[in-house]
Amino acid sequence: MAPSICFLLLSLLFLSSSTSGDEEGFISVVISDKGLDFAKDILIDQAVASIVQSQLPQIEKTVQVPLVGKAKVVLSDITINDIQVNSSSVNTGETGIALVVSGATADLSLKWRYSVSSWLVPIGISDSGTATVKVNDLQVGLTVNLRNQEGTLKLILLDSGCHVRDLSIKLHGGAAWLYQVLVDAFAGNIASAVEEAISKKINEGISTLDLLLQSLPKTIPLDETAALNVSFVDNPVLSDSAIELEINGLFTGRNEVLVPQAYRRGSDLSASCGDSSPKMITISLHESVFKSGSLVYFTADSMQWIVDELPDQALLNTAEWRFLIPQLYKKYPNDDMNLNMSVSSPPDIQVTNKDVGVNIFIDITIDVLEDGEVIPVACISVDFSASCAVEIVGNNLAGWLKLRKFSTYLKWSKIGKLHMNLIQSVTSTVLKTVLIPYLNSQLLRGIPLPILNGFSIKNARILYAPPWITVCSDVSFSRDYYLQQLPAYVS
Repeated sequence: MAPSICFLLLSLLFLSSSTSGDEEGFISVVISDKGLDFAKDILIDQAVASIVQSQLPQIEKTVQVPLVGKAKVVLSDITINDIQVNSSSVNTGETGIALVVSGATADLSLKWRYSVSSWLVPIGISDSGTATVKVNDLQVGLTVNLRNQEGTLKLILLDSGCHVRDLSIKLHGGAAWLYQVLVDAFAGNIASAVEEAISKKINEGISTLDLLLQSLPKTIPLDETAALNVSFVDNPVLSDSAIELEINGLFTGRNEVLVPQAYRRGSDLSASCGDSSPKMITISLHESVFKSGSLVYFTADSMQWIVDELPDQALLNTAEWRFLIPQLYKKYPNDDMNLNMSVSSPPDIQVTNKDVGVNIFIDITIDVLEDGEVIPVACISVDFSASCAVEIVGNNLAGWLKLRKFSTYLKWSKIGKLHMNLIQSVTSTVLKTVLIPYLNSQLLRGIPLPILNGFSIKNARILYAPPWITVCSDVSFSRDYYLQQLPAYVS
């Protein structure tokens, strides 16, 4: 049960990791009562699986039996074979998260043996056999709280307990007096052994989870350039029907130290999913998340590309331009060319009511390739705007750009005046067939949503509420993944 309780409370979070300070959270995660119920059911299934086949300590007593004498009775191989849960609940509030299992039943098996010696029976007698125990009313409860501790989540066990209200014993074989001895002398010991075993598992699970929470990474590497800061910000907010957590959510350079950044979220609130179709989790991302990514990649000089292939490859040879730009062909007859494209400022990204608007300024330098030398001959500035439709790919938030409009102007030229209306046509081809498809291939990789490994987004709905994008979703759980990871959670 230790790893199971550990996994449940991670499930209640559906998240990874940590930092603190005076930063704003730019990703908000709200786990609804529906999500909490889902996590609770997972816990119960996994907890039952881990408790079943557990063996309790051996119990032995010496009792005085009328007309028989002193009998030494030993109960061994006491095994919990099955647990059935009839009722359970999870509740949140300012004081913590409370999980209660009530009215559960448990089936146990055991071996018994006894030996009797007295002056009436000097030779002594002994016997052995088996018995089954039915726990008819098992109550289990625990209350925990979550606090932000220097950027990680600290799990605090406030209270826990297990109580067996009633049990019955069925003896297989043995003398008539033995049954009454088991009921009178051993029923309380068996109940206490069950209570102590489950309580111990709860404490072990909380300790394991606390260590695991503090070991989770503070950033998720995205590629060679950027990482996503998934640090927790402030303490989780526990209301009567949900848990809300804030994550820093901003992009950082791979080698940057996590420090508060200059973006300010303001006083706006993330969007609600509405009441029409309740979902388990709501993940809201502020547009500053995307703006921070834009800045990181721009600062790292990652927004530069060399174009040496086009659908109409002839356009990348000076011969194709001999009538349109005579001076180009005169100076560099029949030479190949390439286009050196670089973003001149961080792309501007804004969430609108129906999509994400993107404005990008690009300088396209025309290079002539002559005798192994790259010779810049002209530079054209392009201002284009695009719309980005957001979609879910796996557990990632991805997007798809569509060109809206663009404009061009000549920045400088070493080959005389250019006919910009003709350049406009070539630029359109480059944007539509090269740049936009390339950017889409990168955007479709997406950025990871804060979902715990082993869980998957399911039936997601995307809402736009400037400056927020909100993902309302249910989740599914891979029990196979949990079984593969189980040894890692056992301390």
